[in-house]
This record gives sequence, structure tokens and C-alpha cells, in this order.
Amino acid sequence: MTPAPAGRAFDAVLCDLDNVIRFYDTAPLAALERAAGLPEGTTADLGYAPETDLPLLLGRITPDAWVESVAAGLTERVGAERAHELGRALADAPFRADEEVVSLLRRARTHVPLVLVTNATLQLEADLAGLGLTDLADAVVSSAVEQVAKPDPAIYRIAAERAGVPVERCLFVDDRQENIDAAAALGMATALYREPDDLRRALGPCAEEAVVAP
Repeated sequence: MTPAPAGRAFDAVLCDLDNVIRFYDTAPLAALERAAGLPEGTTADLGYAPETDLPLLLGRITPDAWVESVAAGLTERVGAERAHELGRALADAPFRADEEVVSLLRRARTHVPLVLVTNATLQLEADLAGLGLTDLADAVVSSAVEQVAKPDPAIYRIAAERAGVPVERCLFVDDRQENIDAAAALGMATALYREPDDLRRALGPCAEEAVVAP
């Protein structure tokens, strides 16, 4: 690992997965919603509401049970069959990794430890394998495994411990303001993600290619 320049504000990077590294293709679901006469985003709004989503992210229910919960919330509006189709389309939405972000994180890892910190299901390991990212980070902290989810301070402390550095020496990257605020309250440096340049600026010299000594 190549040391980063002296005076940097962090000794480890803790990074979110969804909407930073992984992005979902919602076009197939949106087409189904239009056909059902629903505004686009209706299914996701229901599925990702805390009362529906949190049990899944804490590993307390299966993805199939989550689909049933989503369908139950839509049945009165579109009927049982179409409600299940929408719930399944949300659960099975295809996803991809942003290669620019992956490249930046791989560079950062040559300087400092990298830990993924994500509110995810018990399928996370398989998802990372499908993305070809099982080797991206030094550690992965998943809400479903730890049974605690962002923005609970406990998951940030777990991630810092896995990185092997104090919480106040971590850079935390996430796309949700409430998660950023929780990290900042622990003394972490933070970067609210909207585009790859946000990550590049936050990483600073750690975003550069490591120089290998001859």
C-alpha cells in the first residue's frame, strides 16, 4: 500500500454501495407501472419505505417476503396479479457498477483501507460476485449481517473497526444526507455523492494512480 501524502484528513475510506457504486435499471419497472396506470416510482416508494424495507435490510425477512409486502400495498390499486408483477420487477431490477467510481476506489485502496458500508440484503455477497467486485474492498459491512442499518452510529463504528482506524480518521461517502450527517456526528470526514467528481475531490491525491517504486 502506497502512503498518501502527509496531512490528509483520513486514513480509511468507508463507502456506500447503492447509488454510488451500484445503479439499478428502473426502465422495465417504469414500463410496467405505466401499463398499470401508476405514476413512475410508485413501487419503489412503497418498497423502500422504512416500514417495508427495514426488515429486509436487517435480515429479518426474505426477499420473497419483501415482494409480498410490496404487492400487498399495491393490490387495491392494480389487483393482486399485477401487484405481484410489480413487486417482483422491483426486486429483480438489473443493476450495474459505475466503472469510473470503481476505478477511483481501486486507486484509493492502494493508499488506504477501503470498506463498503451498505444497507443491503443477505444477497449482497452474490450481488458483488455478479458485479465482479468481490475483491474491491478490504471489508464489507452489511446491515443484514450486522443487523444494524445506517444511519445508526453502530454500523459506522463497526466499519471503522474493520478498517483498523479511529472513526475520526475515516472518510465516509454516501448519497443520502441523513447517513452523511450521522457519520459527521461521529467526527468522520464526509462526502455527499452525486457524481464521480464528488468522490474524486474527496479522495484528493488518493484518487491518483499509485506510483510503484522501481
